[in-house]
Amino acid sequence: MASNGSDARPVIGLTSYLEPAKFLVWDTQAALLHRVYVDCVVAAGGIPVLLPPVTDAHEKLVSTVDGLVLTGGADVEPARYGHEPHPATYVRPERDAFEFGLFEAARRAGKPVLGVCRGLQVMSVALGGTLVQHLPEAKETTGHQPAPATFGRGTVTLAEGSRAAAILGPETKTLCYHHQAIDRLGAGLEAVGWATDGTIEAAEVPGEFTLGVQWHPEQDSDDVRLFAALVDASKERA
Repeated sequence: MASNGSDARPVIGLTSYLEPAKFLVWDTQAALLHRVYVDCVVAAGGIPVLLPPVTDAHEKLVSTVDGLVLTGGADVEPARYGHEPHPATYVRPERDAFEFGLFEAARRAGKPVLGVCRGLQVMSVALGGTLVQHLPEAKETTGHQPAPATFGRGTVTLAEGSRAAAILGPETKTLCYHHQAIDRLGAGLEAVGWATDGTIEAAEVPGEFTLGVQWHPEQDSDDVRLFAALVDASKERA
């Protein structure tokens, strides 16, 4: 198992960004992640570890953690699902290569995986799915991403009998920030959550903890149920 036997808290790996950043006297490339993710993992009883997209040692990394969070971020490269890029699509190919490899390694190892926003899209495309590249055109609404750095508020209905509903109940309030969404789901994934406009907001693989949500649960520090469920599943697996 990945965790030290003297500490029952499971180790949760979180994928991170590789972006230009400014802090103190530095203006440099940085491996970083919004702090709210790590705070949610700690509040849920886990030990967070950041996984920067700078290596192809996917199996080794997965062996060092008990569970995995595929975090939010840039769009998935459309070539991965056979589409030309939309003008509004922005990509980080190094993250794609890293996270597709991690996801596949985690599933081979039977490790629990939670996908957040981009993370759900990575999961689906890795399993052969496609994406709607710009929801304001497809749905004629900006409700999923109202303005730069502004989260949209919504309500998601969850399918009875799903893992997501067992964690969150039949309906949940959400904070979302995405201009893309699931078009065709990847093989093995089932849609289990929908926004009021029909956009798929949650999907999972039955029988395993492979669960993705399109919204940003880390933005509500008073509700860490999804992270707690991942931590519990990771503890059981370890």
